[in-house]
Amino acid sequence: MADLGLIALVIAFVVALVGIGMNLAGAWLKRPALVVAGRNALYVVGGFVALASLALVLSLVSRDYSLTYVANQVSNTQSLFYNISSFWGGQAGSLLFWTLVLAGFSVAVTLAQWKRQPVLRPYVTAVLLGMLLFFLSVVIFVANPFSRLWLMPDGSMPSALFAPAGAVPAQLTDGSGLNPILQNYWMVIHPVMLYLGWIGLTVPFAFAVAALATRELGNDWVRTIRRWTLVPWMFLTAGILMGSQWAYVELGWGGYWAWDPVENASFLPWLTATAFLHSIMIQERRGMLKVWNMALIFLTFQLTIVGTFITRSGIIESVHAFAQSDIGPFFLTFIVTTMFGFLALLGWRLPDLRSPNHLDSMVSRESAFLFNNLILVGIAVATLFGTLYPIISDALSQILPIEHMSFAAPWFNKVTGPLFVLLIGLMGSAPLLGWRRSSKETLVKNFTFPLLFGLAIGAVGFWLGGQKLYPTISYAVAGFVVGGILQEFYRGAKVRRASKGENWLVALSQLLRRNQRRYGGYIVHLGVVMIMIAIVGVNVYQSEGQANLAQGETIQVENYVLTFNGLTQSATPSYDSVEASLQVTRNDRSAGTVTPAMHFYRTVAGRDQPTNEIAIRMGLAEDLYVVLAGWEGTGQTASFKVYVNPMMSWMWIGGVVMLLGTLAAVWPHQKETERVLAPAPAARGAQPA
Repeated sequence: MADLGLIALVIAFVVALVGIGMNLAGAWLKRPALVVAGRNALYVVGGFVALASLALVLSLVSRDYSLTYVANQVSNTQSLFYNISSFWGGQAGSLLFWTLVLAGFSVAVTLAQWKRQPVLRPYVTAVLLGMLLFFLSVVIFVANPFSRLWLMPDGSMPSALFAPAGAVPAQLTDGSGLNPILQNYWMVIHPVMLYLGWIGLTVPFAFAVAALATRELGNDWVRTIRRWTLVPWMFLTAGILMGSQWAYVELGWGGYWAWDPVENASFLPWLTATAFLHSIMIQERRGMLKVWNMALIFLTFQLTIVGTFITRSGIIESVHAFAQSDIGPFFLTFIVTTMFGFLALLGWRLPDLRSPNHLDSMVSRESAFLFNNLILVGIAVATLFGTLYPIISDALSQILPIEHMSFAAPWFNKVTGPLFVLLIGLMGSAPLLGWRRSSKETLVKNFTFPLLFGLAIGAVGFWLGGQKLYPTISYAVAGFVVGGILQEFYRGAKVRRASKGENWLVALSQLLRRNQRRYGGYIVHLGVVMIMIAIVGVNVYQSEGQANLAQGETIQVENYVLTFNGLTQSATPSYDSVEASLQVTRNDRSAGTVTPAMHFYRTVAGRDQPTNEIAIRMGLAEDLYVVLAGWEGTGQTASFKVYVNPMMSWMWIGGVVMLLGTLAAVWPHQKETERVLAPAPAARGAQPA
């Protein structure tokens, strides 16, 4: 099976190289047959990458310990579920999974867009094949999941594709298994969502390169890639939220986001992709910001590669990161090459990207979107600086007398927190402003209710939240945005009721169905506000306590009293468990029992690896979060950390709302679907929305 996987990768590599040449030759020589052959080469590459992936999955499921990757990721006691997820749990497998997802996106966009924009398609296909060629080269030559373990005469076991001199195949009976901290259902699906987000953002980059290469720089290609940006953005959003949920339920520190370098690696392209999704509206409507949008597309793509470099090269320390490896030089070379190549192409086409229109007024929707973009990019720059500064300081320390320095979560919060509040305020303002310019009458009409609603919410927050300034401002801004969203839905439904005679529920549903992009965006904004409320609640109002308790003793945090009942032990094939039982009362009323635990995973080396199993009682107002930190002797005394996290559940609710709003915005409208399926006049062709 391993030999089949290796052969499939080599064939895919060769076909990808040939396919790039066919597409470029077909475009330059105007030979449609070569372009079709290049397209078919992409399909062949996708098929062989899928075959190699299947070979690796079968090797993991069958526990083929002759493969280094399987021996490091699978064990006899590990469940089938985690054996399959080991495909993307380690360095080499995750890179092959990346290649598989990239092949899937490439095939999907080719099937969907082949009959449209014939001038762009050979260049789009060539760029996608070029990306596949790069990742195939990394998988084959640097991080090959089909490398085998060999037993040398001196007893050592090196990893190599082919037998070293004097070596025989190693005969292992068990493997190391996944890192216990990764054996969590959120960490199984969280990486998949991130990959679907990161890798999907290659598609708009490929279209941008094709548009620059062909000088097809109108708005048609922008309309095409809106969905091909929005869908990966949705997956990336889901992945970030799932990663936050994993950190919340698994790491046991009471929080959800630590500004860890690997967390930041997923957040950076999300910021720039969000900026792009807003700024393309200006290009579609006014033909402006063409250079800016090109730069955002490239920056988003580049940040996905930089994120991969950060997480897999071993140059930073992180609970999420992979070990030190040899792939760093490959990625660094690719980053530099693509950066200079794209900038040269962009500079070449700058005269063609000039816009005939200009910003007419600072009080307009265009200006709000522009400031929105500048803040998003500013947050991205600050985050990137804080993430990379430890690497920079290490390099400078070699030539200058400076100490190693890194930035922790408080620095990120202080720098980005005010920017996020301002950003959300602009998010609520933009839909209330008119295109080109807004009159005083328009401003009064559109802003009066949202501002009053925001002030009312801010006053309530000030009264309930201990008269603190920052959360009061934050809740006032949140109320302003919600007020604007409610006003937009109310006005739209009111018009439908007057014109169609529909009841409120039908009018609202029809409003969303017929204006999915606009009102789906409002729903996304509502989800963002919910997440903002949760962030302010837990960061400002979190309460915590810690105590060593004997059986029968209590700890009180806020209005919760927890009484320690004792410890129990149990065992499974994979780990031993120690579980504590605590009786909970809230406001002097019984609130049941919580059972935090620690699991000790057994490894091949015989060392027990502990993981925290947090006990969380979730509620709309607050979460009770209990960690078993340790115990003494036979468990008569145990140590606990207890957190009360206000409004935390609204983060996950807001995430779901964001995803639902994105689905509404991206889902094809019935009329649009009929237009795409209907035969189009040959002269115009079918253009996507």
